[in-house]
Amino acid sequence: MPKNKTHSGAKKRFRVTGSGKIMREQANKRHLLEGKSSRRTRRLSADQVLDKANAKQTRALLGR
Repeated sequence: MPKNKTHSGAKKRFRVTGSGKIMREQANKRHLLEGKSSRRTRRLSADQVLDKANAKQTRALLGR
């Protein structure tokens, strides 16, 4: 049987840590950054752990 392919959109948006958590980037750091404070843009730079409600589905898209 052929292997399943990884979802191309998901692999660009999520990454899996060594311990198995799924990380995502935060929204609101693409454009109009002059109007946002440095403190806010710095805070938005940090990756976040994906919540449990979406983790199972995302794991399947990543083929894990």
